[in-house]
Amino acid sequence: MDSSTEPNHQRNHQVFNMSVEVLPHSNSMIFDDDGRVKRTGTVWTASAHIITAVIGSGVLSLAWATAQLGWVAGPVIMLLFSAVTYYTSCLLADCYRSGDPVTGKRNYTYMDVVESCLSGQQVKICGLNQYINLFGVAIGYTIAASISMTAIKRSNCFHAGHDKDPCEISSIPYMIIFGVTEIIFSQIPDFDQIGWLSVVAAVMSFTYSSVGLGLGIGQVAENRKIKGSLTGISIGTVTGAQKVWRSFQALGDIAFAYSYSMILIEIQDTVKSPPSEAKTMKKATLISVAVTTIFYMLCGCMGYAAFGDLAPGNLLTGFGFYNPYWLVDIANAAIVVHLIGAYQVYCQPLFAFIEKAASTFFPDSKFITKEIKIPIPGTKTYNLNLFRLVWRTLFVITTTVISMLLPFFNDIVGLLGALGFWPLTVYYPVEMYIVQKRIPKWSKKWIGLQILSVACLVLSLAAAAGSVAGILLDLKTYKPFKTDY
Repeated sequence: MDSSTEPNHQRNHQVFNMSVEVLPHSNSMIFDDDGRVKRTGTVWTASAHIITAVIGSGVLSLAWATAQLGWVAGPVIMLLFSAVTYYTSCLLADCYRSGDPVTGKRNYTYMDVVESCLSGQQVKICGLNQYINLFGVAIGYTIAASISMTAIKRSNCFHAGHDKDPCEISSIPYMIIFGVTEIIFSQIPDFDQIGWLSVVAAVMSFTYSSVGLGLGIGQVAENRKIKGSLTGISIGTVTGAQKVWRSFQALGDIAFAYSYSMILIEIQDTVKSPPSEAKTMKKATLISVAVTTIFYMLCGCMGYAAFGDLAPGNLLTGFGFYNPYWLVDIANAAIVVHLIGAYQVYCQPLFAFIEKAASTFFPDSKFITKEIKIPIPGTKTYNLNLFRLVWRTLFVITTTVISMLLPFFNDIVGLLGALGFWPLTVYYPVEMYIVQKRIPKWSKKWIGLQILSVACLVLSLAAAAGSVAGILLDLKTYKPFKTDY
């Protein structure tokens, strides 16, 4: 609903709130209990959204992460992160409605839940963390997409030149191509209108993950042995200090691969009821986390088995010039399509926040609130908003330029995972669940939840330190706007 139609007494002037209050409507066949048009999402559409968000570029770094940690710690830490993500996501899903889980007031966004359960500075700190993380994910996905597009071009060049051409390809033009594509898709107004894009993206994620897995199995068969060791990359291949920092960075890569809690509430708000939204979301979370963990274990472990200590930061680049090279090209193309969708899934909450804040502060500005109806033959009318057009375009341009400046895929992925995992996936869901369920302080459950939170904080700090060390190392050989593969 356009914010200009809201009653004045219902406007919320909290800077970090992007909810839109809607008056209840009597026609329950058309409207939900909050007066909004009935939600149509199911456990399967929610699962598609989650899989699109989760199985992103993160899966490609898992072979490298497993190589740093070894055959014992690698799989164990992946299982640990999956269990923590599932558990805390269920805690967060229970906070979608304030009070009663079936009839309580809905919280439309992650920030609404924080504001409902917590207060004061916590709300602002969480909002800042969430939106910086979403911004960072957009940068990470731009880098990952350009690497895949560059890999396709380089692979074709390599085979056309019969191995003689060095085929040094700049990633900058491909970042620009990805940016232009995202400018177009960013004009889709709302989260609930990108369901089809999530389904396509989820199919693509299975496509490239399956190709990576298949090529890993093929490489192991060709090697006639399983590479790797129980403790990971050996001292000698890297120094002792590098071993420590890279192990920490691997934690960040795995954390990033499981990060989606920051958009869980937005996904849950697309789900219909009955059954209760929390029940549906828990099922979707179980399906999604189980599916992604199986894929992660297979891709990470088979990639490590295929390459051992030399496992690449991006799994598919390890097979870059192997035959059948066209199959690797298909996988890289699937990555690009997937990342186009994943970029939107992550950025829509940020888009909505800025647009809600703008309409709250400038309710009389036609530039911000006016919708221009543009008839599109064969489909319904598209509502063009000039503010949405300008601000979302500027956002994509900004993320693209920063991607050109910081093209360090593995280190950026690790840092994003480290910065977002503890506060958004663990700390806030735990604290909000304690408030929502009125869990007594110093009770067994309260102590258990606090131990979980502190343990994940330690992991996140270690991962952040490792990623920063990696970025500092990369900067020694770094040249702005010049990235060749």
